[in-house]
Amino acid sequence: MATATAPTDVELRPGRFWPDMLVITRRNLLRNVRLPQLLLFATIQPVMFLVLFTFVFGGAIGGTIPAEAGGDYINFLLPGLMVQIATFGAGQTGIGLSEDLDKGVIDRFRSLPMSRSAVLAGRTLADLARNAFVTTLMLLVAFAIGFRYQNGFLGLVGALLVVLAFTYAFSWIFACIGLRVRSPEAVQSATFLPVFPLVFASSVFVPTETMPVWLRTFAENQPVTVVANAMRGLILGPGVLEEGTSVLEQVLLALGWSAAITAVFAPIAVRLYRRVTS
Repeated sequence: MATATAPTDVELRPGRFWPDMLVITRRNLLRNVRLPQLLLFATIQPVMFLVLFTFVFGGAIGGTIPAEAGGDYINFLLPGLMVQIATFGAGQTGIGLSEDLDKGVIDRFRSLPMSRSAVLAGRTLADLARNAFVTTLMLLVAFAIGFRYQNGFLGLVGALLVVLAFTYAFSWIFACIGLRVRSPEAVQSATFLPVFPLVFASSVFVPTETMPVWLRTFAENQPVTVVANAMRGLILGPGVLEEGTSVLEQVLLALGWSAAITAVFAPIAVRLYRRVTS
């Protein structure tokens, strides 16, 4: 008697990827609606960071920020803080995948005639939508407590697109971690390992000019600083950047980092996913 085998990407029509990806995206978005506490906690933390860093550290750090930031620490802080929150938010991709593995959801997907790549693409796309919502909410709170952009509305929109592209890229890194580590508790701890040094050794909270030379060299040449600087240039204007650095240059570098991270880690994540479902 013939036995049923789980379908693979090779056995499926290429046209299955897009509809399958949309189904998985919808499934993960509905999960946020049905479990509103997930979205609630994801929004409380960014707002707390914004308020605390603005009013607790603003008085001490405010004197080190460029005058082009409008004289307010929150104008300098917000672009960098949006990068930090987006990077931390991308960790939910790895946590969500590990939970699906732990609960057997991935095994159910495996038994269906669907594209395996679509499972990962749908997951990262849904997390991108959730991070876009959180970022927008944080921006609205920032306006309420004094943030003002200096370079026009289109510059603000461009900055949001840059940070979302970076968030999407980092989701693939955490997808690899989630598929490799598998345990939700371990993944939650593992997500902090790449994020902490990149966020705190960067220009997110203070200008890199205040750092020791050895740390400044690292801080100025890592992706979080590049993205934060690109966003500041788009939101506050070119005067906030170092002399001789153009906004276009920083934006292209930020998008280059996002494209490179996605190009490296997306294929690795798909390979790991096929390995755990084979």
